[in-house]
Amino acid sequence: MTAHFEHVLVTGAAGFIGYHLVDRLLTDGCRVTGIDNLNDYYDVRLKQDRLARLTRHRGFTFQHCDLADRAAMARRFAEGRFDAVVNLAAQAGVRYSLENPHAYVDANLVGFVNVLEGCRHHGVRHLVFASSSSVYGANTAMPFSVHHNVDHPVSLYAATKKANELMAHTYSHLYGLPCTGLRFFTVYGPWGRPDMALFLFTRAILDGAPIQVFNHGRMQRDFTYIDDIVEGVVRVLARVPTGDEEWDGDAPDPGISYAPYRIYNIGNNQPVALLDFIAEIEKALGRTAVKELRPMQAGDVPATYADIDDLARDVGFRPATPIGEGIRRFVDWYREYYGV
Repeated sequence: MTAHFEHVLVTGAAGFIGYHLVDRLLTDGCRVTGIDNLNDYYDVRLKQDRLARLTRHRGFTFQHCDLADRAAMARRFAEGRFDAVVNLAAQAGVRYSLENPHAYVDANLVGFVNVLEGCRHHGVRHLVFASSSSVYGANTAMPFSVHHNVDHPVSLYAATKKANELMAHTYSHLYGLPCTGLRFFTVYGPWGRPDMALFLFTRAILDGAPIQVFNHGRMQRDFTYIDDIVEGVVRVLARVPTGDEEWDGDAPDPGISYAPYRIYNIGNNQPVALLDFIAEIEKALGRTAVKELRPMQAGDVPATYADIDDLARDVGFRPATPIGEGIRRFVDWYREYYGV
């Protein structure tokens, strides 16, 4: 499905989604260059272990680079001659954006401009970039649709992701750069991020420590298994967008454009209550969690729920992994990786 892209650049290649995507692209026969700054937002050893597995493939090249380094990024693009780019590098996390806002400006805004400039000047045929379900912010109409307005973010992280969508659209308009944005909905699975709920809960339960359950458990998330996410990204990468002639400037639809630009939700389309999620972890571990019920945290939202109709129609996306099965696979990986 991606054979017509001989050389793909994946930023954030040592990250959770990046690692799994690179592995899939290499398996599909693509040559992949991965870049990552290997920052210490979470355990660098986990990132290095992901990379060690990728470097077993002959078609993979890793380059240590920070997206915010304009000169270094310009060299990467000039030397790489990439057919397509998947930008997954970002400063992640809603809560951390309250503590360190400048990290989000550097990685998610400055870094993304450098990616856009590299694509513009070096003939990249398709840029796929990570957005986030966080852009829906204060929206409450469910399920969240790409055709809804998303102008009320509730965290700086969300604001930077909305900014990425606007920046990419501008480059599509000005320079004809085909861009597709993907709003990821709570991705989970083996090799996941230690700051995410599944990782935190699993570690705490195994340690006999209490878990913090925010909004007193009245939360829902559209948890999406990593293999389903990767399948969707690969399908989107192969579908280079073109302008939509039906777009109307008098009644602009946020989900489409006259420019070669598209935005999609990529989620499971089946939100799970947080307490049910915890119950599945308890089942997989064979242990009971000690729950500390807490109020909602600043910048968080009570529920996410992805309308994936556009993605299903355009690339045949269909998530296939039940939550219990996905959690079991994560727990199996966690026990093996940490020897517990």
